[in-house]
Amino acid sequence: MEIKAPDLGVESAEVSEIMVSVGDKITENDNIVLLESDKAAVEVPSSGSGTVSKIMVSVGDTVTEGTVLLELEAGSEAESDTAEEQESTQSDAQDTDAKDAKAQPVDEADQEDEQQQEAVEDSSDEPEAESKTYPLPDLGVDEAGIAEVMVSVGDTVEADQSLLLVESDKASVEVPSPVAGTVEEIMVAAGDSIVNGQDFIVIKSSGGKKTQAAPKKDSVQPAKTEQKTASKQAAANQAKNNDQSSSAPAAQSKPANTQVNKLSEQQVNAKMTDVYAGPAVRKLARQLGVDITQVEGSALNERILKEDVFDYVKAHMQTTSGAAAPSSNTVAASGLPSLPDMSKEDIWGEIETQDLSRLQKVSIPQLNYNTYLPQVTQFDLSDITETEKLRGELKGEFKAQGIGLTILAFIVKATAYALMQHPKFNSHLSDDNTQIHIRKTVNMGIAVATDDGLIVPVIKDAQSKGIKQIAIEIGELAAKARDKKLTAKELQGASFTISSQGNLGGTYFTPLVNWPQVGILGVSEATMQPRWDAEKEKFKPRLMLPLSLSYDHRVINGADAAVFTRYIAKLLADPRRILL
Repeated sequence: MEIKAPDLGVESAEVSEIMVSVGDKITENDNIVLLESDKAAVEVPSSGSGTVSKIMVSVGDTVTEGTVLLELEAGSEAESDTAEEQESTQSDAQDTDAKDAKAQPVDEADQEDEQQQEAVEDSSDEPEAESKTYPLPDLGVDEAGIAEVMVSVGDTVEADQSLLLVESDKASVEVPSPVAGTVEEIMVAAGDSIVNGQDFIVIKSSGGKKTQAAPKKDSVQPAKTEQKTASKQAAANQAKNNDQSSSAPAAQSKPANTQVNKLSEQQVNAKMTDVYAGPAVRKLARQLGVDITQVEGSALNERILKEDVFDYVKAHMQTTSGAAAPSSNTVAASGLPSLPDMSKEDIWGEIETQDLSRLQKVSIPQLNYNTYLPQVTQFDLSDITETEKLRGELKGEFKAQGIGLTILAFIVKATAYALMQHPKFNSHLSDDNTQIHIRKTVNMGIAVATDDGLIVPVIKDAQSKGIKQIAIEIGELAAKARDKKLTAKELQGASFTISSQGNLGGTYFTPLVNWPQVGILGVSEATMQPRWDAEKEKFKPRLMLPLSLSYDHRVINGADAAVFTRYIAKLLADPRRILL
């Protein structure tokens, strides 16, 4: 019998958990799988009764209505009647044997000898214990990370006992032991990235016999529940301590908070593994910045749903919207203390209050991230005299086509080319500060000044576009920005940013890195300056463009920044270098 996915209310959903195993006996309406979509999490009940003979899906698979989930060997009343008849027959036979026992002493002795001989033969068939290295099974993804190693060297394990907890963006999977035996070597550790087929453990098998050292699943469950409750209680106490310390004077609370909030990666992983939540819910919590260990699950066995995460955020917002909220929100957002009381005019003078624009309000949280970035700015000058001559020659031709050709188009092209040659500047630092994610294409953010404030639309795949196409897109995006017609897609995905002050004046400035990017190029107004000509031994007037490169010092060192800025300056001085 095939058990299929019912109408899910959505086009497709992801298998978050398989709640049965091959060999399990289930009845109609027993839950068999947990499916999650962007809208809801649904436990799918069985439409029949029987023994699970085959599971047709895996955690992380996408299913639709009618997808076969598993196969059952259906039980019947006839089978149970037959079983009862067999039991009755066996009972009658045992009674008869008991009556005839005295009459057949020799036969009974023979039977005991045969049973002993069979036991000896069975024991001789058991293979000898041997040590063997075992590879990881198919995880359903190309690569995953180890969240927890659930055994230690020397532990005695049963076949199918969980050894590792592996997590990817799609699913959380427990890797079972392929055999029963003793763990001799563990070849991976928590935090490692692993792939399918990778050797991960050495086990000295015990001849296929399951040991009794490992506790049963039912006996482990209360301990895990108790551990989870203790973990949540500890987290709650820690949050309470943080709240109490934040109410103390700033000079005293800041060091204390830093010490309390600092958790090791092992502690973070331990907290996360105690949480019963699917991959989609964990991803949502990360996106919202929610500590999922603080969320109470409302589903069966305290499983956390997306609705629980939203309820937690809503409750948190309501809690912080009281009388003391403005002060606490300001401290949390920027790290600055609250403003002093400015109601006394004889001290502060007359004050007018103006509301920030919507764009400014939205930008403040993003700008606050700069507090946590160790930024440095590298300055340089580019001689764009020849490039400006080229622009002047092309400007009339472009204008006839309705295209405005500014020096910014050349800057975007040169910077995109430089980023492909120096990919570290086109990257992002990982959350755990151990890797960088290098972008293979350049999505260039262009800062545009509007009446409401600064906005940064994005030119996608700038490295593959010519100066003409870049000039067209700069004009279109700038017009949309000023008319407030930019789409969300046109504002997302930047890998690097250019902030040009055009002809507003000034020499140099320090642009702020737009996290999670690691660099931003500031461009000031070009001016005519005297430059020494060594061949003619005299000064010549040259058009010099000031460049200001700010960068995240965690990813980029000063030497690399100097080389990169000088490289851009050379490309702008002679754009023909890009053709090489």
